[in-house]
Amino acid sequence: MSKAIIVKETGGPEVLSFEDHDPGQPGKGEILVEQKAAGINFIDVYFRTGLYKSEKMPFVAGKEGAGIVAAVGEGVTLFKTGDRVAYNGINGTYAEKIVVPADKAVLVPKEIELETAAAVMLKGMTAEYLLRRTYPVDSDTVLLFHAAAGGVGLIAGQWAKHLGATVIGTAGSKEKCDLALKNGYDHVINYREQDFVKEVGRITEGRKCDVVYDSVGKDTYPGSLDCLRPRGLWATFGQSSGKYEPIDTAILSQKGSLYVTRPTLFSYVSTRAELEASAKALFDVIASGAVKITIGQKYPLAEAQKAHRDLEGRKTTGASILTI
Repeated sequence: MSKAIIVKETGGPEVLSFEDHDPGQPGKGEILVEQKAAGINFIDVYFRTGLYKSEKMPFVAGKEGAGIVAAVGEGVTLFKTGDRVAYNGINGTYAEKIVVPADKAVLVPKEIELETAAAVMLKGMTAEYLLRRTYPVDSDTVLLFHAAAGGVGLIAGQWAKHLGATVIGTAGSKEKCDLALKNGYDHVINYREQDFVKEVGRITEGRKCDVVYDSVGKDTYPGSLDCLRPRGLWATFGQSSGKYEPIDTAILSQKGSLYVTRPTLFSYVSTRAELEASAKALFDVIASGAVKITIGQKYPLAEAQKAHRDLEGRKTTGASILTI
């Protein structure tokens, strides 16, 4: 019998229970994976607390992982036993073994370690769609990325600089600011000590930003809007500090005919072609050295509670994973 982190009721980190769990055998179009690592993300917190509703209860936590194919189900041609694979958007990755729809997994190139793949599938592909598709970043782009020292932020800073952009970030301590500066950011604002809106105005000499990428939520609204040039884009892709109050869209016209989008990765990789293209773009920039992955924290699977406490307490930098 393998082990997994089970959620039987929503609540704090204490509801994450390390228990025996039978993943079952792969059915038609499925693969059984012996996992080597699972990524830890705020979406896991949202499901654990009930902010996002799980389709069933109890459930195995986690949305991202990587490992070795142990068995393949009927009709699977994409993979064979022994292949190295990774995936995101899959329910139940906080587990030693997991059954995965084959069409939701991708092969991991030999140049990429499985722990790295587990750490970047969600965060790295989020950075990919934000920078390449939500707002196509190039050498003319001035952008602001909140939570610059977080898992997505460190990848996005390097990738945006690789694309030639002027990259501004925010972080909550000197240590996090210094880390972001080493990962592609031209300027990093300590939001605990400085008014990030005023600093963006100073840095850009009043021009402001073409796009603001915001996963923080309540604490950065409406300041993020004030960092945008007329007709700029606010891409709000998370809410780590809490839910927004209802937004009157008239504020968008008042602040310069702004655009707003609430993107999610799963809308950007909804087809097999999109999934493979996004993964290839991510693995290519990692293999080339343009983007270096920082796994700031590793926890044994049994310590998922501590991992969530650290994540919610903003004690983490870079990516965090559960090792299996």
